[in-house]
Amino acid sequence: MSSDRQAAATFDDFLKLDIRAGRVLQAAPLEGARKPAYRLVIDFGAEIGHKNSSAQICDAYTPDALIGRLVMGVVNFPPRRIAGFKSEVLTLGVYSEGGSGPVILISPDDRPSVKPGDKLG
Repeated sequence: MSSDRQAAATFDDFLKLDIRAGRVLQAAPLEGARKPAYRLVIDFGAEIGHKNSSAQICDAYTPDALIGRLVMGVVNFPPRRIAGFKSEVLTLGVYSEGGSGPVILISPDDRPSVKPGDKLG
């Protein structure tokens, strides 16, 4: 086991996470962030509503390319302040190229059956 691996999580730990599909409604640069990031407004359906997220994905996406995109996010973490912006959701992505490339968003297939608010299962 590599020395940079985290302690093992249990299945019960995983079940505590509320991970849902959401549709990006707005995307704009997050002014004042230490690292380039976007302010996102994401629709997580009627139960959760619209939530804000800060995402360091500027190397892989333009704001226009994000609008309308389905993404996955953890909706039950406590909010964090990032450059004065209240980030309420952790938008999920993959560190590409072994961590040296841009972060690539995790997205469900864009099928009519996938709706904002649908839970990861």
